[in-house]
Amino acid sequence: MDRLDTMTAFVAVADLQGFAPAARKLGLSPSAVTRMVAALEERLGTRLLQRTTRSVALTDTGVRYLERVRRILADVEEADTSAAAERVTPSGRLVVSAPVGFGRRHVAPLLSDYLRRYPEVTGELRLSDLMINLVEDGVDCAVRIGHLSDSSLVARQLGAMRRIVVASPDYLAARGIPATPTEIAAHDVIHFGQTGAPVGWHFVVDGRDIRIACTPRLVSNVADVAILDAERGGGLTRVLAYQAADAIAAGRLQIVLANYEVPPLPIAIVYPTSRLLSAKVRAFIDLAAETSDWRFGGDGKRSGA
Repeated sequence: MDRLDTMTAFVAVADLQGFAPAARKLGLSPSAVTRMVAALEERLGTRLLQRTTRSVALTDTGVRYLERVRRILADVEEADTSAAAERVTPSGRLVVSAPVGFGRRHVAPLLSDYLRRYPEVTGELRLSDLMINLVEDGVDCAVRIGHLSDSSLVARQLGAMRRIVVASPDYLAARGIPATPTEIAAHDVIHFGQTGAPVGWHFVVDGRDIRIACTPRLVSNVADVAILDAERGGGLTRVLAYQAADAIAAGRLQIVLANYEVPPLPIAIVYPTSRLLSAKVRAFIDLAAETSDWRFGGDGKRSGA
């Protein structure tokens, strides 16, 4: 059997967690896919998948092998298509994923511009704050804010996002402006983040990362709730800069403790290494790099915005 074909079958089984769905994706019979994976394991002399009557799972060796095979297949596909890629007009359906707030404010206008530039493409923007699996959900590329832990994704960084502490001017006038992170203990706190978990905000003091434990008066997993309460004088809250940009620009919120902020989070467009970077995806990424200024400055807005 062709070595690349057996690798492709193995990746499909691993991604879709079964021989039957992998066979449907590849247009083969389940028995053919089973034989291809078995031939690969026999050639390697090791088991890559643990099979049960209900599911398949990667062995430790399979996990390591999968990561390397993804790179190999991506390189082969890129080599086969790179010469012709520039001559292909972007077309088809482009599915983009992004966080809800950032996607609504910044990715939606970008996709709108893209669709006007490439009329043969139809677009779909999926907004979710959950970390989705691009391959399983049929997403071509995604905008992510934060450090990536998924080694199966290729990332092109397009900006950076500050995490800022803000409060209303009236609250700060009444309670005072905290000069150092340790003074947060004397203030009311509104926490935006995971509910039910211990609350602590990280800062950089004298070059060291420190965690300040907080006892919030309000906790919400929605940034708009925290920002609204802060605008109404509820206390200090910590959010991503873009989430508070409008309130800061209007004077309803004020940034504090700016000198102690942790390094900004990267903003990147990511796509799976196992998926061919088509003309439509490449064009979208290039347009984002060309036109989008996603570096969020001290006023909570995009630099140059």
